[in-house]
Amino acid sequence: MKFLKVNINTAAPRDPEASILLIYTGGTIGMVSDKDDQHLVPFDFSEVIHRVPEMRQFKVMLTVLSLDPPIDSSNIEVEHWIKLAQIIQVNYQDYDGFVILHGTDTMAYSASAMSFLLENLSKPVIFTGAQVPIGRMRTDARRNLITALEIASAQRSGKPVVPEVSIFFNTLLLRGNRSTKVESRHFNAFHSGKYPQLAKAGIDIEFNRSVILPPPAEPLKVYQELESRVAVLKLFPGLNKALVEAILKSEGLQGLVLETFGAGNAPTYPWFLKLLREAVDRGITILNVSQCEEGEVHQGQYETSFYLKEMGVISGSDMSTEAAVTKLMFVLAQDISQQEKACMLAQNLRGEMTCRI
Repeated sequence: MKFLKVNINTAAPRDPEASILLIYTGGTIGMVSDKDDQHLVPFDFSEVIHRVPEMRQFKVMLTVLSLDPPIDSSNIEVEHWIKLAQIIQVNYQDYDGFVILHGTDTMAYSASAMSFLLENLSKPVIFTGAQVPIGRMRTDARRNLITALEIASAQRSGKPVVPEVSIFFNTLLLRGNRSTKVESRHFNAFHSGKYPQLAKAGIDIEFNRSVILPPPAEPLKVYQELESRVAVLKLFPGLNKALVEAILKSEGLQGLVLETFGAGNAPTYPWFLKLLREAVDRGITILNVSQCEEGEVHQGQYETSFYLKEMGVISGSDMSTEAAVTKLMFVLAQDISQQEKACMLAQNLRGEMTCRI
């Protein structure tokens, strides 16, 4: 996996207001038409200033790292998340903020993963992308890129305004591990139904400071491992026993995100509960999240979730599936006991869930 480094001349002053590292992994935002106008191809990010001349108005030092070759976000893997975390670790002291250009399809997964890998983050890490390529006339790429850069460089009393992993898209800045892609044909691609927006960009950028994570007192800690042997089981009426058994007994499985109904409810079929209980007894960690976009798990509120709580299934509260999957990967990779992992999953680590007393 190789990244190319390019210094961009934005006509910044000798003493710039901020320094930003722009990391391009791939995706629609970096695509232009070829010379025959037949196909979309990645453009050379050393020429980004020509594509987005408004960037010359920034009084910032801008450096671009471009993945060579760029990849479609559908091909993002755990190793890419680890590499991105390592890049931020290596460059952390040299830049005031980071903007990651990424395909939209798996952006919420990547933003969630980065939030867990970067503990005690005190600088902005902002993901953005586009629904329409930057080379097209009605593109949203320029606005998303420019606003993400502006937010990444925003400071108050010498400190970053948004010291956390977030996603900026269309007009909204959302917490990364609270975001879900909900739209593929319109510009408002991402939604955060279970947590307020961090900022809204209109004529001005209005920050919702009360919901932004405070800067930590401890130094940045970057983790280097994730456990990828996890699965997602979405429940539906008529769920087949053979399918559930195949998933729960798949070789090497370490964890499962169980997408349940409503407030964390699941079928009470004897065969279903038996398979889940056997999986828990074998040491497989099961995390319960609601299928509802704005739902929250309350295990034990109804009989149909009491059995899950009793057997040791862990409540994911109001976590999104994207956050649950990546948090499970993160926690299972820690060298701690099974009980400690269960406690860690039930805790709010990076603002990904609401913990009810």
